[in-house]
Amino acid sequence: MELELTVNDRHAKVRELKREGNIATIAVDDDIYEVDLVKVGNGEYSILYKGKSYNIEVIESTDPKHYSVNTFYFSYNIEVIDAETRYMQSREEAGGNHGENIIRSPMPGKVVKIPVNVGDQVEKGQTVIIVAAMKMESEFKAGKDGVVVEIPVKEGDTIDGNQIMVVIE
Repeated sequence: MELELTVNDRHAKVRELKREGNIATIAVDDDIYEVDLVKVGNGEYSILYKGKSYNIEVIESTDPKHYSVNTFYFSYNIEVIDAETRYMQSREEAGGNHGENIIRSPMPGKVVKIPVNVGDQVEKGQTVIIVAAMKMESEFKAGKDGVVVEIPVKEGDTIDGNQIMVVIE
């Protein structure tokens, strides 16, 4: 399993390479770590690494996919970056009306359902397309009120990352 995380301001890809009981081999970007990892309580973990013991506490934030991780000396803010998060980030980076009226796929996938047609009036927050990627279905919603002017994909299509799926004006 691979996770993409933002730890404070650093981005990292974390993969579990192997696990035998409590012993886990983990890759963080290009570095490999072998740790003894045990969950000792609700959100509390004990980690042994190179003969040193580390206790960490993981606290869920009120924001989804955000966590506070505390050690004895340090605290970290962690965000899990998944398909939905990448989609929201791409919309924010696009900025202005352009980002609100062009819905793009954040990653390759398959169009499952398009509940709107060209010419339909849509409201901000209304689902305009559903895409399956990485064994999950994601609903993409209108970023503003408007009219659907273009749907260059159809149900069942395989799509690429950053491909335009719906245009709203």
